[in-house]
Amino acid sequence: MAQWTSTVGAAQLARQLRTQQDRPTGPGSRKQPAYRALADGVRLLVLEGRVPVAARLPAERELALALSVSRTTVAAAYEALRAEGFLESRRGAGSWTAVPAGNPLPARGLEPLPPESLGSMIDLGCASLPAPEPWLTRAVQGALEELPPYAHTHGDYPAGLPALRQMIAARYTERGIATMPEQIMVTTGAMGAIDAICHLFAGRGERIAVESPSYANILQLMREAGARLVPVAMEEGLGGWDMNRWRQVLRDAAPRLAYVVADFHNPTGALADEQQRRALVDAARSAGTVLVVDETMHELHLDADVDMPRRVCAFDPAGSTVLTVGSASKAFWAGMRIGWVRAAPDVIRSLVAARAYADMGTPVLEQLAINWLMRTGGWEEAVEIRRGQARENRDDLVRALRRELPDWEFEVPRGGLTLWVRTGGLSGSRLAVAGERVGVRVPSGPRFGVDGAFEGYVRLPFTVGGPVADEAALRLAAAAALVGSGASAGAEAPRTFVA
Repeated sequence: MAQWTSTVGAAQLARQLRTQQDRPTGPGSRKQPAYRALADGVRLLVLEGRVPVAARLPAERELALALSVSRTTVAAAYEALRAEGFLESRRGAGSWTAVPAGNPLPARGLEPLPPESLGSMIDLGCASLPAPEPWLTRAVQGALEELPPYAHTHGDYPAGLPALRQMIAARYTERGIATMPEQIMVTTGAMGAIDAICHLFAGRGERIAVESPSYANILQLMREAGARLVPVAMEEGLGGWDMNRWRQVLRDAAPRLAYVVADFHNPTGALADEQQRRALVDAARSAGTVLVVDETMHELHLDADVDMPRRVCAFDPAGSTVLTVGSASKAFWAGMRIGWVRAAPDVIRSLVAARAYADMGTPVLEQLAINWLMRTGGWEEAVEIRRGQARENRDDLVRALRRELPDWEFEVPRGGLTLWVRTGGLSGSRLAVAGERVGVRVPSGPRFGVDGAFEGYVRLPFTVGGPVADEAALRLAAAAALVGSGASAGAEAPRTFVA
């Protein structure tokens, strides 16, 4: 019986490997033999999670043709990977990826580190901050006081608690976008909302247009749902959407869905202007594409003079083209898994009906807590605390990076939680591996792209400040030095630090 659970095609693997070629490795470093470079490239893809463990690799002849190298080179690379524990083979079954005994399985998304690891590792993988107390405690206490009437019911509310649906609808209406409770479905976080939308609108094999780069966990969710991702390049820096590219993709590829983050885009931090928003809605409507707009960062404007444009759904108030996704996870706390979808009532009914085969509904107590916050004004005060935390962390991190890594390039966003950094020609994948060795966890750029794009980038969230931000920059500089010396691909155990 074969030990592999998925396959990687020769053309796909070749595209991913090419993004790692011709990267500077520092003065005085020697050029690796071709087989060694190939083995290191495959190992990095496995360690990054971009090639899954237990994935069957192409036959030697197929990969040699795709890479335009000799079969001997591929055979030698496969043999080196087997010797290091990153490949297993059996006659008749082929070769499949593995990890050596004792190595942790690579994460394919951006999961937070377990609490027991936080003492020795600075975690820059997860863009989430601690809860804005005392508002979490107050919200839970308020929810407990309001719980008894609901405890006498079955507790299943597939569309969400009526009170919370009404509250969310009222908040849109107050901002000039008339909304009925029937246009709202409460979900288990934004991920739950987008998962439900993808399953309803984009079956296996359907095209979904996505920003390039885009949020890594959503890209992985869509891949695992069987979608065919169509990347649309963002403008450089904080320029946001390139509308000429969007019009062309929507016209030529006719994707069933398009997914965008218009407010302080994750990972670049760009804020789409009002003209871009109107134009994208018009283009999606003309192409018959459903536009999914992720608003999880909407309230995280960090500078006082930011002039927020109208929401994207303001240009499609009925919700027939634009499906808006909101969440409490970024603006309030990631542990409060409450999200929502705003759409036309018939779309909401279809989402609710399909939900019966998924998670049935969202926890009542957490819905009551968010409703209490929004009703009492605690939401606004908690979000202001969150903005202050993120602003201070952003400024501390920017200062530390400019001091320790002056060759790294970035533009400072006016809001959101992430910094998109060009790493001076160094491989983001190798930096991620080296970072694990020196005590800092950082996601590489290719996690946010399609088929290995953005090898020369990393994403840094505003989750640490003060002395921890200084230490994080020092460790990133140490990781960069390892990559520059060509030492990042070693298999040594991570060093231990006390944060």
